[in-house]
Parts: sequence; C-alpha cells; structure tokens
Amino acid sequence: MKKEFMKRAIRLAQKGRGQVHPNPMVGAVLVKDDLVIAEGYHALFGGPHAEIAALSQVSPVKSRKSTMYINLEPCVHHGKTPPCTEAIIKAGIKKVVIGTEDPNPKVSGRGILALKKAGVEVEVGILGNECRRLNEAFFKFIQQKQPFVTIKIAQSLDGKIATENGLSRWITCEISRKKVHRMRAEHDAVMVGVNTVLRDDPELSVRHIKGKGGIRIVLDTTLKVPLSSKILKNQDVQKTIIATSSKADPEKIHAVRKTGADVWILPEAANSGIRLKSLWSRMIKEGMISVLVEGGCRVFTSVLASGITDRLVIFTAPKIFGSGLDAIGDLNVKKPSEALQFNSVKWKASGTDIMFDGRLECLQD
Repeated sequence: MKKEFMKRAIRLAQKGRGQVHPNPMVGAVLVKDDLVIAEGYHALFGGPHAEIAALSQVSPVKSRKSTMYINLEPCVHHGKTPPCTEAIIKAGIKKVVIGTEDPNPKVSGRGILALKKAGVEVEVGILGNECRRLNEAFFKFIQQKQPFVTIKIAQSLDGKIATENGLSRWITCEISRKKVHRMRAEHDAVMVGVNTVLRDDPELSVRHIKGKGGIRIVLDTTLKVPLSSKILKNQDVQKTIIATSSKADPEKIHAVRKTGADVWILPEAANSGIRLKSLWSRMIKEGMISVLVEGGCRVFTSVLASGITDRLVIFTAPKIFGSGLDAIGDLNVKKPSEALQFNSVKWKASGTDIMFDGRLECLQD
C-alpha cells in the first residue's frame, strides 16, 4: 500500500507542472486506517505547499494519528510560506513517508530531523527514483547550478530532419506533434538555431493543449534573424531571447530589441557558435532551469558534444527520405565504446511514429 499511496502523491504533484517554477512539484496524501482522508498538491508558485493543501481538507481531530505520504522532504525554513514541518507537527500526524530528500541546502535532511525531534516517525525512500525523476530539473539546478537540457528530434527512419531542399513539415504525425507541444509547456525555455528560423519560421508556441510556452531562445552568432520572423512577434505573450556574439551589427541589435525581444551578447565557442557554458549560466541567472532544444543539426550536435544533455527524445516517422538534412552531425566517435550511452530508455508508439526517450545519466534509487 505504501507504494500506491506514494504513486498517488506523485500523480498529484504532476498537476503543478509548469505552475510552481522554480519550486519543485510536490503532492501529499493523508492516510488513516489505510484510507485516504485528504490530499493536496503545490498548485501555484507562492501558494500553499502540498502538505498545507492536504491538511486544509480535513479537521484537526481527524488528521491526528494519521500518516502523510509526500514525494519530497517537507520544508523547514521560512520562505514565501511558513515551514511545512511545523504544520505537520501541529496537526498531530504520527508518521511521514517521504519519497526523497530535498537537495536544497536549506532543507536537505533538516526537515526530516525536525520531524523526528518532535516525535514523528519518518520513513524515506519509497519510490525514490520516481520521486527524483519527477523533479529532475530542480535537482540538477540545486546540485549543479545548470539547466536540465532535453533534446527533441523529429526525424525519418533514415535519420533526416528535413528533405534535401529543407522542408520538414510534417515529418511526424499529429499525435507526436501534440506531445511536443506538451513538452514545450513543461520547460522554461525552448531553443533553436537561427538556421531553423530561416528555414521554417517557427512560432515555437504552445498549441493543441492547455499551457503556456517557455521563453524562446535563438542561437544566432551573427544576428541573421529576420525582423519579420514569427519568433519576434507577440513578445507580450511569449518572450524571445536572441543569443548572439560581438560579431552582431549594433544597428541590427537595436532593431531586434525594438520588437520587444532581448538580445544577449555572449562569447563565441571554438566552432564559431555561441559558447554554451556561458548561455547556461545566463539562463540560470535569469531563472530558467530547464530547456527544450528543438533544432537543428548544428545545435543538436553542439549540445550533445557539450556533455550537458540530460534527456533525448526522438520521434521517428515511418518514412524514408534517402537524402536530406541529418539529425546529428559528427561527434568524433571513432569506435562503439566511445558512443553516447543512454540509460532509463523507453520506446513507445506515438500514433504512427515511434518515440525514443532516454537519459544520458541514470538517477539511481
């Protein structure tokens, strides 16, 4: 039953996806006599935490001697809300089952210790791997001060992201495209190279599902982005950042900024692209802890080569182009043992396509 209650807490936590940034997603389930008597989740940044939301659903008398299941260690510090540990102790809860410790140094075991000191029984580690996976972007941000990087590729069976003349609409089916829009809504930013903008003129917005799109980032070393691009429109609805270099023309920088978009002037890498390490640092500084990389080949290759990629999602359509634009370029792999290795791999049907979902580093339970 413990796993089932924790699974329920995880499902509740997922309801806050895209709404609680930069806080983690948390769900709480209150159980008494093996029955759920209340539940809640962190629904909005600055709003009540999951533990408080659950406790508000039940009387103090009924909550006494109950067990609370939470996917993440409760906070013990004052932030936008009071410490959840105090509320748990005050409610007379006898036991707290926690999926995983909070990596935040302000918490990191202190919440567990506070509960134990107050006489509350604590159990940690139920579905720990799943609980860490739920908040993988938050964990990486806290532990490494880097954004969680997801690469998304839509390709043909022979690994092409566009035909030889650059056409790519549409390689994958409608179901796969809908999943991509959901991924956009789940990330703080969505990133492409300027060649993708020149070729496809994408909006990089969220459609077909409920949710808002993340900040749009374009890698553009020499500032070639056309002022008429869709990505430079409607800045009041969805912000755009053009990451460029000192090679950019000052007048063009001024013109782009007049559209409402931001222009970041960053150092160049050895391959004449934007130095990704500098980009990641600026993103973290601006509060973006996750990014969805959508293209094209040069960007995919650079991000994979940088060693910072966490997740790769590939939608492969049952089509063969024969010739066209490759999805990924040279990664300097000379023998199979040097290839990028993926863990926690999942293969799923996505309409008529196949969806590959893998991580470059496996989160250990």
